[in-house]
Amino acid sequence: MEVPHGGTIGLAVVLRFVDIATDALAAAREEIDALNVYPVPDGDTGTNMFLTVSAARDAMREATGGDPDSDRGTALAACSRGALLGARGNSGVILSEMLGAICHRIAASAPGERNAVVMAEALQQAADASYAAVGTPVEGTMLTVARAASDAANERAADPRARARDVFTAAAAAAREALAHTPEQLPALRNAGVVDAGGRGVSVILDAAETVLTGRRPAPVTSPFGRHAIPIPQPAGPQEGDLTEDGPSYEVMYLLDAEDDHIPTLKKALAGLGDSLVVVGGEGLWNVHVHVDDVGAAIEAGIDAGRPHRVRVTHFAEQVDRAREQARRRASERSGRRIVTVAAGPGLAALFAEAGAVVVEAGPGRRPSTGQLLEAITSCGAAEVVVLPNDADSVRVAQVAARTAEGDHGLRVAVIPTQAQVQGLAALAVHEPGRTFDQDVLEMTATARHARHGAVTVAARQAITMAGPCEPGDVLGVVAGDFALVGEDLYDVATAVLDRLLGGGGELVTIVAGSLDDGAHAAAYAEVRPADLAARSAAWVEEHHPAVDVVVYDGGQQRYQLLMSVE
Repeated sequence: MEVPHGGTIGLAVVLRFVDIATDALAAAREEIDALNVYPVPDGDTGTNMFLTVSAARDAMREATGGDPDSDRGTALAACSRGALLGARGNSGVILSEMLGAICHRIAASAPGERNAVVMAEALQQAADASYAAVGTPVEGTMLTVARAASDAANERAADPRARARDVFTAAAAAAREALAHTPEQLPALRNAGVVDAGGRGVSVILDAAETVLTGRRPAPVTSPFGRHAIPIPQPAGPQEGDLTEDGPSYEVMYLLDAEDDHIPTLKKALAGLGDSLVVVGGEGLWNVHVHVDDVGAAIEAGIDAGRPHRVRVTHFAEQVDRAREQARRRASERSGRRIVTVAAGPGLAALFAEAGAVVVEAGPGRRPSTGQLLEAITSCGAAEVVVLPNDADSVRVAQVAARTAEGDHGLRVAVIPTQAQVQGLAALAVHEPGRTFDQDVLEMTATARHARHGAVTVAARQAITMAGPCEPGDVLGVVAGDFALVGEDLYDVATAVLDRLLGGGGELVTIVAGSLDDGAHAAAYAEVRPADLAARSAAWVEEHHPAVDVVVYDGGQQRYQLLMSVE
């Protein structure tokens, strides 16, 4: 998806970027955590950056409902505030300031400005803001990588022919190069044989921007030697950073309601107490991060400046031991494996529950939130959890919930990216608790992936589909999530969808009938009951594909008269 050469930068591009960046950080989270040796080797940089961007994405989605035609300024303000409120750790707080600066510059762009210039200036302001936010900037960190990217972006934007995609291609390449040189700037990285974790996170985000604008996925750089995953040996030389005999013992973080003119005094007070000081925000709301020995003094400094809240204190020396103890305790309290699945109708919920799954109820217009899925995962009492979102737009929400459950609750969680309810049914059918976790997830994933799925619905409004234009009341056939057929008769479209699904062969057809009580499609139901349509469609399969087994369920889902799959 290309940003237009002229005019303002569209919200659709920004929405796609935050989705791709969140997914990219989710995929790279464990790798970045493993790279984390400076300033504290606490192994959470990837997780913190992922959660920060996830919070920004969720806030923007909540503000817009995912509608690219929503007010751009409101959406960008929500993104900035979401990042600020959701920032975790040193790297997350710095990243939130970068995202806020980028959102502010995009929001201020006007028609007629060259998008290449807007984005280059946005990256420059992000780098400037990150340096300004840190009490004592250190080179060889994410600051260095951000500065290299912004310099390259501005140089590329100076060409009047340059487009936004060219700017981000140059910025992402410069970030990867700067990242590869970070071990030359920080002895702690050189001794451990790794690149900077925060810098790697910045590179992942810029690579995501390049992917959005060009469709290309750049090859990642995680060390000067091009290795993808790097084991971290014990440093051969003297240790640097805060986990040393003379380093601060605690990480203190809090949100602060304070007048902007109180912040310089706060920074001065906190700078005298410790290091790794980062204070970001504005307009009365700030996110404060510092490493200190005197926790009370750090909090009192916040009280002098305003009202601290959501205070979080981490003791570095005890962090690893505490995590191990929590893992042991949770392992003793939890046992077994459970499946958490999203159901789009009462009949489907009953089917999933009968198979032993924990059900999160959802439906059109009421997709599950991260909080709902996290509650289901953490309250089921299992040490291992498999999540079936059963909806393309709920996969990312499930991944955020899973990562949070792993990081904060010590659970082992896997999300199988099921795109449809019938894929969830197929995956659950092969679930076997007696297998190892990895084997079970592998079998369920393979089964869901091989379940070809379709559906039948009725158009509620005029639209252009992949199969051509449709009018209200037209019957739409869905194949693999796309509107592939437009017709007038429910049965004709249903059998045409089944014919396409069975074109590649199959042994089992599953048909799920929709709800009788669906005001959106009352007219269609007045003529053909979903249960009758399902029975007729099953008879068609038995007649035309006698070697294929057919099962019919009452799903109770709204909007879709039939859901279908072929395995």
